[in-house]
Amino acid sequence: FQADVGYKNMCFVHVSLVPTIGDSEEQKTKPTQNSVKQMRHLGLSPDFLMCRGKYYLKEGNRKKISMFCHVDEPCVISIHDVSNIYRVPNLLIEQGFPKLLYKRLRLGGRHQIKVKNIKEVELDAKLLADWKNLASTYDNVKDEVRIGLVGKYINLQDSYLSVVKALLHASLFCNKKLVIDWIDAANLELCGELESEDKLGKEAWDKLKKCDGILVPGGFGDRALEGKISAIKYARENKIPFLGICMGMQAAIIEFGRNVLNIAKSKSQEFCKEGEFEKLKECEKVVVFMPEGDKEKKGGTMRLGVKETKLLPNSLAKKLYEEEKSDVISERHRHRYEVNPKVVKNFESKSMRFSGKNCDLTGERMEIIELPSEVHPFFIATQFHPEFKSKPSKPAPVFKGFINASVKNKSGNQSIKENHKRKYC
Repeated sequence: FQADVGYKNMCFVHVSLVPTIGDSEEQKTKPTQNSVKQMRHLGLSPDFLMCRGKYYLKEGNRKKISMFCHVDEPCVISIHDVSNIYRVPNLLIEQGFPKLLYKRLRLGGRHQIKVKNIKEVELDAKLLADWKNLASTYDNVKDEVRIGLVGKYINLQDSYLSVVKALLHASLFCNKKLVIDWIDAANLELCGELESEDKLGKEAWDKLKKCDGILVPGGFGDRALEGKISAIKYARENKIPFLGICMGMQAAIIEFGRNVLNIAKSKSQEFCKEGEFEKLKECEKVVVFMPEGDKEKKGGTMRLGVKETKLLPNSLAKKLYEEEKSDVISERHRHRYEVNPKVVKNFESKSMRFSGKNCDLTGERMEIIELPSEVHPFFIATQFHPEFKSKPSKPAPVFKGFINASVKNKSGNQSIKENHKRKYC
């Protein structure tokens, strides 16, 4: 790779552990020395060493690592434990990494580097101030917002990492401490509206009822689908802020069809056995396989990547994306199934709004659904994945709106929650 792009156009940054043994705080440098040796056997010679450890790297150990690893001493950077991950960039700045990187990549030309102090590289002052404020907010915020994440991969929470990060970005923006209640949708199926002695089911419903907002993320397969639908029904009927993503939107369509339109057999083609879907009435086929898809070939047949969505004027979606200053937004997708355009008018007759549609070809692909404010304070779901474009400094608009609504629900609707103790378990 170095030969292809040129030495001046790339650099190697090697992250290595500098462990401490026992309570002595003695830092061991041998793991770093050995890992650099192994990297050099592969033809990779590091320009920078990022030394991870519990404590700040002592100067004596920094010199030792520099000498035995043949890396300039200023290029041995201490990445020690800090209160939160957003403080790491400041660690790098304090040790002069921007200036060192600037010199290594010859940015601006060799003779244009006039900064004497390696800490005095000109950086965006406002960006740095905002970032420090973000890190400080993470440490100091006390007021909690509790979000129930209803999924089926709860035992492998990294499956929802992008969703969790988007929630965190939005909660910090709103100066709230994020608390996630992980709710296994399969456990919600163990007891419905009737009384049940099932312990797991009761615990799952008790968690759900304590949440300020409910989120149903994406997923594949029919396992725990009914649990997700039950959670969406609870959120809709009890005016709890709701956000559905991808399959979460499709589950919301099924729930609305069953319980509002009274179409008991509302189904998705994804969850029907061979030949079953064709036997359904047209009004029961609420989620269908994309017409351009290929059922035989699974690889490379999904609707992937950035696609444009046209927003409906005066809608919740339009309000959330008002900073875009356009009726058209771009979001990332990953799906094979979609809302059946033939049932849209039926849903609209019962106040469901399709506030986002695709801009390509027919314009019949439903991207966003929502309920009007007079029906529900915040009920929205998207076919796309807004979490993929969320940033700490710029939370995804849908997540930001969801957290804001959840905060209002917590502060203003405590009495309503008490009055809505429906017996779901």
